[in-house]
Amino acid sequence: MAPSRTHTVILAHDGRDAGAAARRQAVRAQHIARVGPMAESGLLAIGGAILDAGGAMIGSVAVTAHDTDAAARAWMAEDPYVTGGVWQETVLHGTRFAPLPWQALPGGV
Repeated sequence: MAPSRTHTVILAHDGRDAGAAARRQAVRAQHIARVGPMAESGLLAIGGAILDAGGAMIGSVAVTAHDTDAAARAWMAEDPYVTGGVWQETVLHGTRFAPLPWQALPGGV
């Protein structure tokens, strides 16, 4: 196991106003295009939408191979969900993930 922080867990909640869903939809294709290569490189270990009880997307969760909040926030700052005003509340948690016995975690751990 790595001796220090290896990843950042990001919880990002969309705005709760009437235009929130439209803002998300307007930049979703750009967001997906941006994170695809990052997932392939291992920088984005896992990510997906947070859903409400009805299945509507109301936020995002991501695990990134950033070892500081500053690095994770700099990465987030360029995302279309940030520049497009989709994510309104974000919480970051530093983590230290251990690889599973049968495979290494994405991000080079």
